[in-house]
Amino acid sequence: MRSQTVQIKNRVGLHARPAAMFVKKSREFESEIILKKDMQEANGKSIIGIMALGAHQGDEITILAKGLDEDNAIVELSELLSSLDEEE
Repeated sequence: MRSQTVQIKNRVGLHARPAAMFVKKSREFESEIILKKDMQEANGKSIIGIMALGAHQGDEITILAKGLDEDNAIVELSELLSSLDEEE
C-alpha cells in the first residue's frame, strides 16, 4: 500500500467537477483507491463519497492506493489534485 498527502489548492475544494475528474482518473487504475480527510474515508472511485468528505481549499487529503499499479496511481492522482485550480 502506498499513500501521499496533498493539500487542496482548488479555490472551491473538491466539489462536483473536481470530484468527477478524480473518480474518472481513479477508475483508470486497478488498485483500490481511498481518500482520507481527518477521520473520514471515502472510496476514491465514488463521486458521492469524495464529495461527502467536504474538502475545502487548504485541507489536507491523504490518497491511499493498494494494488498492482499503486505506484502509478499515487503519482498521477496526487498530481491531479495538486494541479486543480478552478474559480467558482
